[in-house]
Amino acid sequence: MPKMKTKSGAAKRFKVRAGGSIKRAQAFKRHILTKKTTKSKRQLRGITDVHSSDVASVRAMLPYA
Repeated sequence: MPKMKTKSGAAKRFKVRAGGSIKRAQAFKRHILTKKTTKSKRQLRGITDVHSSDVASVRAMLPYA
């Protein structure tokens, strides 16, 4: 049986924490920032968890994480 391949795009976007939860970056912070308020841009900083409904599909893309 050959090794499973990790989806390289998912490997760049997600990291698995020591406790098993998956962290991701916030979306909507890359361009067209002039029309967004300072408050909304500030709240998009940092990282957040992957939603519980998406965890199974992300884990399938990262078989060795």
